Amino acid sequence: MSENEQSTAVEVTGAEAVARVKELVEDIDFTMLTTHDEAGNLVSRPMSTRQMDEQGDIWFFTSDEGRKADEVAEDRHVGLSYLDAKGMRFVSVAGLARLVHDREKMTELYSPSLDIWFEQGLETPDIALLRVTPVETEFWEPAHGKVAMAAGMLKALVTKDTPDDTMRHGRISCPVEPA
Repeated sequence: MSENEQSTAVEVTGAEAVARVKELVEDIDFTMLTTHDEAGNLVSRPMSTRQMDEQGDIWFFTSDEGRKADEVAEDRHVGLSYLDAKGMRFVSVAGLARLVHDREKMTELYSPSLDIWFEQGLETPDIALLRVTPVETEFWEPAHGKVAMAAGMLKALVTKDTPDDTMRHGRISCPVEPA
C-alpha cells in the first residue's frame, strides 16, 4: 500500500483494534509462521491458530523436535501472516515465540482434528505449544464491506482519483518485556 493509500484508510487503534485482531486471527485460522533458519534465511510454514488469549498471545500446537523448534530456540523473533483473499482481510504479526509445555493449556486447546498431526493425541511424546506474543500487529479489511470496496475502487479507476476510505487499517504496538 502506498503512502497515499494509507492516508485514506480508516484507522483503528486501542481496544477496538485488539478485539478485531482476535476475531480475525481466530476466524481466518491458518497463518504462515515465518522464522529464521540457521543460514539467516526467512522460512515459512502453515500453522493453525488455536486461540488468541486475553493477554493477546496467539497459541499453536507443534512438535518440540525438529527445525521449527530449533529455529525458535535460536531466534524468538517470528512473523505471522494471515490472509483471507475472498474477504480481502489481512493480518500481519511480528512477535516473540516460545515453546510451552503446559498440560492444562494443551488440554484446553486440543481438539480431535489435531489427531492427524499428533497420532497419540495429548500423549504424543514431542507435543508442545508454540506461544507467539505480538510486538507489532497490523490488519487491513474492507471499511464498508467487499461490495462497497469494489465499487469505490472501480470509481477510482474511472475518475483516476485515490479511492476514499476503502480499507480499514489497524495497528497495535506492544512493549517488549525482557526474555
